[in-house]
Amino acid sequence: MTDQPLLAAARERFAPWLIEPMLQNRHIYIKVAAAAAMINIFGLVSSLFTMTVYDRVVPNDASSSLVGLSIGLAIVIIFDFILRLLRVYFVDIAGANIDYEVGDTLFAKLMALRLDKRRGSTGTLTGLMRELETLRDFFASATLTAIIDVPFVLVTLTVIALLGGVLVVLPLAMIPIVVLAGLLSNPALDRLSARSLGDGLAKQNVLVETIGSLETVKAIGAGPMLNQRWRRALNRHSHSSLGQRLIASIAVTVASSANTIAYCGIIIVGVGLLRSHDITTGALLACSVLCGRAIAPLAQIATLLSRLSATRVAYRQINALMQTPSEGPEGDALQPVVQGRIELRNVAFRYPGAPDKALDQVSMTVAAGEKIGFLGRVGSGKSTLARMILGLYEPQEGVVLVDGIDVRQFDPAHLRRHIGAAMQDNVLLAGSVRENICLEREHVGPDEMLRAAEISGTHRFMGHITNGYDLKLADRGDGLSGGQRQSISIARALAGRPPILIFDEPSSAMDAQTENELIAKLQDEIQGRTFLLITHRTSLLRLVDRIVLLEQGKVAMDGARDAVLQRLSKGRVA
Repeated sequence: MTDQPLLAAARERFAPWLIEPMLQNRHIYIKVAAAAAMINIFGLVSSLFTMTVYDRVVPNDASSSLVGLSIGLAIVIIFDFILRLLRVYFVDIAGANIDYEVGDTLFAKLMALRLDKRRGSTGTLTGLMRELETLRDFFASATLTAIIDVPFVLVTLTVIALLGGVLVVLPLAMIPIVVLAGLLSNPALDRLSARSLGDGLAKQNVLVETIGSLETVKAIGAGPMLNQRWRRALNRHSHSSLGQRLIASIAVTVASSANTIAYCGIIIVGVGLLRSHDITTGALLACSVLCGRAIAPLAQIATLLSRLSATRVAYRQINALMQTPSEGPEGDALQPVVQGRIELRNVAFRYPGAPDKALDQVSMTVAAGEKIGFLGRVGSGKSTLARMILGLYEPQEGVVLVDGIDVRQFDPAHLRRHIGAAMQDNVLLAGSVRENICLEREHVGPDEMLRAAEISGTHRFMGHITNGYDLKLADRGDGLSGGQRQSISIARALAGRPPILIFDEPSSAMDAQTENELIAKLQDEIQGRTFLLITHRTSLLRLVDRIVLLEQGKVAMDGARDAVLQRLSKGRVA
């Protein structure tokens, strides 16, 4: 119960996706704080040991005392070693937990991202996911423990004042200088970190675009153009990163110089105090040792500030992604049994940045089990219509209904489990052919996979390929022909017998014989199921009973297959 107000306050000030995993690991950070406290206390022991040896052991030739002190120091060193290891271990454990929780949340958000609200290219999104490492490094780094070490600066200064009196003024005077250097460099560091991140994402974008389309890039001779883009991106990123590193080094260098000045100042002033017998030799040596321990945490804070700027920029970018609207309803999503009735009421949609509407006041009803073919010129809105039914995009006007329910009220994953989609791109995933067909769906076993593969024509060529269905595919199915990729995509759509099938140019990469075999097998397969076919090939229209003609995003003709084909052959448009 006591955790609830803490979580509520955190949500008001910070992003829940980040602060909640941190709060869940707060018990680990408490252990880190305890270990850091003990380490700082043990750090005082070495200076006190030095003072005791020079002030007590050496003048009195107390060898037995030296042995006792050495044993005590050895015990302290052992415990200090163990605590330092434990501190690193605990910080890494907390960092790994946060990395897992935040990474899982971020990937889930990426999968649920509304495509019409997506910002940036594939490379940009990939770069943003990589920025998660920046957050993890910050929270898992030992530098974070510098925050815990800072309060012990006061303890160290107090000990210096007790041992050396006026000598405490020297490290005390250096502290504002170190802090001021960090504060003054921070605004410039923020700007340079943001610029460096933007340039890094641009470089990532060129790299992902080139690698993802390497075969096409080579075939069309786009290498020189992309090489120029890569060089420009490299040049901008190197310059912004150089500036970032230079500014970050200012505070660290000031802290190092301040440490040297304070140490030398204590030695110089301490010699005068030693001559006047105001301090002992042991006290002077102890103060010089403690001086470094007083300034060191501030140097770590200076380093932390430089990392904080990059972390803050990464946080803003990732948080902006997390704030992007997700697909599906805000409340409880519906998961009804899907029968296959589809209705569009005055649906209009325009892609982000596009001048014209892809769909303009489209209305139609598809009965459960009906088979419809969609015809039209390139860009007439056929594929957009399929994306609307799949819930990949939301209509800006009107409504898309499946079994009388707005698709925006469905659980998106549940809806798509009931729709077998073979899209125009025929993208395959890295992994085996078996994994590409089954997609680890529980209801798609080996028998169902073979049945779908037999219908799509996949089984015919898989028998001639080494490893068969266990063949490991590269990204996007490279190494297979276009027709083979298309057959596997169709098998993936058919597997599990979904009540709705959406095929977008399913035979565009097939020869005539393979296409005819596919049509013959599909005629029995699609019986009793809603079948939406997008095609430019009239041979495939044997599979449908009704044809809808789209022109410039509008329904130009809708009727029985033979009647529409007859009117089209005569050049008449309704």
